Amino acid sequence: MSQPSDTIEAETTSAPEGRKKKATHFDANPAKAGWATKLVLILICFLWMVPLLGTLITSFRTVQAADSSGWWTFLGSLDELTLDNYREALQGADMGQGLVNSFAITLPATFIPLLVAAFAAYAFTFMHFPGRDFLFLAIVSLLVVPNYVAFVPMLQVYAALDMNGTFPAVWLAHIGFGMSLAIYILRNYMATLPVTVIESAKVDGASHFQTFWRLVLPMSVPALAGFAIFQFLWVWNDLLVALMFIGPGDNAPVTQQLSELKGQFGQGANLTTAGAFITMLVPVAVFLFLQRFFVRGLTAGAVKG
Repeated sequence: MSQPSDTIEAETTSAPEGRKKKATHFDANPAKAGWATKLVLILICFLWMVPLLGTLITSFRTVQAADSSGWWTFLGSLDELTLDNYREALQGADMGQGLVNSFAITLPATFIPLLVAAFAAYAFTFMHFPGRDFLFLAIVSLLVVPNYVAFVPMLQVYAALDMNGTFPAVWLAHIGFGMSLAIYILRNYMATLPVTVIESAKVDGASHFQTFWRLVLPMSVPALAGFAIFQFLWVWNDLLVALMFIGPGDNAPVTQQLSELKGQFGQGANLTTAGAFITMLVPVAVFLFLQRFFVRGLTAGAVKG
């Protein structure tokens, strides 16, 4: 016995709606964060921003106000806020020269390993030669070696070459320490590029350099920009390598001069906070300018295809 057509139509239309309501009861979009996740994120952001807010307010307070009361009392003494801390940090503490030195250290230490690693990653991905896999594993294995184990032999070599305290000394250190990660990231990203494009270029008679420069390099911009962000931030915020291979003097970067703003007994917190925000301006600007490449560079080569 057949059912009426309207009954059959009602059943066929009600079933998907029932399943839809059931899915909506739990969550229509599983990727959407729930209230507990949002609450945890708000709490984490609050705990992260409170010290930053205190540092920012302290950087505008006078020495007397910073030493006599907490930063949270600034609303009662708005007339004490001043820009003298920034002026003294830039001029008196010579943070301006430190910024120039940091640029002189960071830019070559970022672009040189990026260029060399791009050539190496192309060779490991698209060229075949004996020992390729072993050499790649040997380079990647250097990621687990801490950089400070090489300080003593490097200092001895630099002393023999009279390079201690110079920019090339710290350039070579940052280039060597960052090369393994750069090759690893770029090689994994290039492995996801379509092989048909490379084979077509080979059929058309393109050399390896032409294929690299005109095809692979433009397609690898996300990975290049992602590593450039990492390397720039690491070198700019570095203090250990700068202390070891440059030391105090005219070539000291801004991080080293920042560490010297605070006195022996803890005085000068207002100058230290002002100098900290001066050093933060450049990394924040670089990150905001290249943020659209950050996530793609972070996950470069994580997924095949």
